[in-house]
Amino acid sequence: MKRPILILLTVILLSLSAGAHAERFTIAAASDLRFALDDIIGLYRQQHPEHEPEVIYGSSGKMTTQIIHGAPYDIFFSADIAFPERLEAEGFSATEPAVYAIGRIVLWSNTLDASQLSLRDLATDNRIRRIAIAQPSHAPYGLRAREAMEAIGVWEAVQRKLVFGENIAHAAQMVESGAASVGIIALSLASFPAMAEHPHHLIDDTLHHPLTQGYIVTRRGAGKEAVMSFARFMETGEAHEIMERYGFVIPK
Repeated sequence: MKRPILILLTVILLSLSAGAHAERFTIAAASDLRFALDDIIGLYRQQHPEHEPEVIYGSSGKMTTQIIHGAPYDIFFSADIAFPERLEAEGFSATEPAVYAIGRIVLWSNTLDASQLSLRDLATDNRIRRIAIAQPSHAPYGLRAREAMEAIGVWEAVQRKLVFGENIAHAAQMVESGAASVGIIALSLASFPAMAEHPHHLIDDTLHHPLTQGYIVTRRGAGKEAVMSFARFMETGEAHEIMERYGFVIPK
């Protein structure tokens, strides 16, 4: 009877030892990454069971403010590299800002055929009663939506139709729920299989500033092997393949 007990104790001790060495870390990520990053984290966990990432999604601007005020984020993936650059300039970064992807915006609807719409239709199509975008003041995708509508000359005309999401995922949810007829959302969200059942219209990227997305390791994440391991994993071909599947452009 002693041998099975010894084996059981050994297994328990090994489990406790593995748990004691597991390194937890927190990722702050822009909402356009919600589906792509979930897939990447799933793959990362398979390859690195010793590390325990937790991800929180939100608007890049608000997360920048949270980091400045001490939020416990170890690594920050922003939808606009300007926010990591600000954190570096103000001393909240342990690494230099690095570009990880270029995003795109699209027209998307689950009630209209958005592939047959254009930005000009937002002002003239009577079927379009509400247009959802992310809040331009703190969400890069919302700012780029505004820039595109200004460039095409419809921004002023659509003011009464606009409804604003806290972040780009919230804007997409407003369209899904019927609170808006159409939305200007991230291609990465429109590419999620359940949403891709409805066609989208890819907005010309010459109508707005590039959605150059960047990340930093925060001061809190400095020196954590798990954090640096995840940063390196985001540079792998496996991670790039997932990002491209969701419509991101990977800089060469």
